Amino acid sequence: MTDDTNKDLICVGAVAGSFGVRGEVRLKSFCAEPEDIALYSPLTDENGGRRIPIVITRAVKNGFAARLGGIETKEEADAARGLRLFARRDQLPALPDDEFYHADLIGLEVYDTGGGLLGRVRSVLNHGASDLLEIHGPGLKSTVLLPFTVEAVPTVDLYRGRIIADPPEGLF
Repeated sequence: MTDDTNKDLICVGAVAGSFGVRGEVRLKSFCAEPEDIALYSPLTDENGGRRIPIVITRAVKNGFAARLGGIETKEEADAARGLRLFARRDQLPALPDDEFYHADLIGLEVYDTGGGLLGRVRSVLNHGASDLLEIHGPGLKSTVLLPFTVEAVPTVDLYRGRIIADPPEGLF
């Protein structure tokens, strides 16, 4: 995932491809309650320029079958594969103090507990167990995946645009 330049938009889902032959899409929801994605309709594209109404038609494996405004055929649904769908930040619920939208973490500088710069968050990944922060920096030979846990990341300071990390020994 890349750094989203419009911080007023939060990615809440993506089109995984077509579903059936009548223009429905397979929709992946990134919401804490997956079906809540429909509450934010109409969604927008990454630039916020295109309004996209969505209607969930049924739950399917790993997501939903849905109708998206402007998509009527299987070919159009196939072409929409990979389309990321965004909601305006002011549509979304406020989060508790210890939770963050991924878009808010991307781009933050990461410092160790001694004040040394480790790198910058390029993306937030989740492969099942918990979130991982993908860290890149000038002193790093390759990407470092930092577990996004209270132990490894005791402080997230959105106001100052930084994270204080206490990474496991040998990670950096």
